[in-house]
Amino acid sequence: MIKKTIYIGNASYLKLKQNQMLVEDAETKTLKGSVPIEDVALLVLDHFQITISNQLLIRLQGNNVAVVNCDTHHLPLGLMLPLYGHTEYSERIKYQLQASEPLKKQLWKQTVEQKIKNQQLLLELNNKASEPMMAYGLEVKSGDTTNREGMAAQFYWKHLFDDFSRARFGEEPNNLLNFGYAILRSIVARALVSSGLLPVLGIYHRNKYNPYCLADDIMEPYRPFIDKLVFNYVSMHGVQEELTKEVKAHILTIATQDVKIDGAVRPLLIAVTTTTSSLYKCYTGELRQIKYPVLD
Repeated sequence: MIKKTIYIGNASYLKLKQNQMLVEDAETKTLKGSVPIEDVALLVLDHFQITISNQLLIRLQGNNVAVVNCDTHHLPLGLMLPLYGHTEYSERIKYQLQASEPLKKQLWKQTVEQKIKNQQLLLELNNKASEPMMAYGLEVKSGDTTNREGMAAQFYWKHLFDDFSRARFGEEPNNLLNFGYAILRSIVARALVSSGLLPVLGIYHRNKYNPYCLADDIMEPYRPFIDKLVFNYVSMHGVQEELTKEVKAHILTIATQDVKIDGAVRPLLIAVTTTTSSLYKCYTGELRQIKYPVLD
């Protein structure tokens, strides 16, 4: 069964009862809903008046649930994960720590190549100009030393949306993209932990202030799937100045979106685990190629 993404956007009290997460109205204490803990993958908390019991938090962490807190702008701000999510944790960390620089550069090359490919496919899917993208993808060197990722991104954003500049604090639909990427980052970090890997040890990203360097690496080829959701929403409803419940609900379907990976169609939540498992096998030498999804 596909695990769920649960979004809480009202004043609520969350507690545990018989392995169920109960959601009660913060004032009346009336039951608003419940969900089995084992069915949850991601819990998004988006209201200042949400109270959650520590007993529930412990059970959520024990089931490798990623708990996301949102800020005043309704953007994900904090992420809570268990310290480990695999029985062979210490053994797997050894392989991750021992990964050589040439290996990490090759893994980053593969990551950039698939990101550019998926960006190209999204442009083509929407009848947008995409001619240079194939060349950029073919020209990626080990470690992407010639920054083909940046060149491709410049062309991609110029042609995907009209009169658009991609920036973290830029005009709409940057707000929708930021929300989607933050959720995607949480999904990838959760999968890395479940595969027995440390999200902080990246293959390319190495900012000493970033606790999720590896998650930021591995999510790159998945970003176009968020872009696709946002593009489709904007095409149907126009640019959204605010992150309404409707647009957040649309973006939160990312976890259950079907993607093609390793010759099969799987929900993105499962596909990410396939990717992180293959990354571990690349560290051990069992595989030479990370398994990434192909956008269609």
